[in-house]
Amino acid sequence: MAVTHSPGFQQLVTEVKTRIKEVHAREMPALLAAAPTLQLIDTREESEYAAGHVRGAEWIGKGVIERDIEIRHPDKNEVLYLYCGGGYRSALAADNLQKMGYVNVYSIDGGWRTLKDLLPTE
Repeated sequence: MAVTHSPGFQQLVTEVKTRIKEVHAREMPALLAAAPTLQLIDTREESEYAAGHVRGAEWIGKGVIERDIEIRHPDKNEVLYLYCGGGYRSALAADNLQKMGYVNVYSIDGGWRTLKDLLPTE
C-alpha cells in the first residue's frame, strides 16, 4: 500500500533533508559488514517495532527520541543511523538531534520498507 503524505508534511521533510546526512537503505549491508556494532535506531512507533525490526536495532521512537537520546547515547560524536518506515520520520528526528548537538547522525532513506529485504529481521 503506497503511503500518501500531505503537501505540508512533504514540504517540511524536503526542507529538512537539505540539512541532514542521509544514506540509502541499500548501503546498510556494506556499512554493517564494515562496522557490525554500529548504532542503528528504529524511530517508528513501538507497535511497528514490535511487529518487526532490523536485528540488533534499538527502539527510540520519534515521539521520545529527543527526550531519551542523551541518556542512552550521551556521546554527541557517536555515529547514529536512524530509520523509520521510509525515511521521513527518521529525517525529522535526525534534524532535531543535530539541533541538540549530535554531529554524526544519518537518516536511512528507504527505511524499513527497503531494509527488511536486505538485512536480518526480528
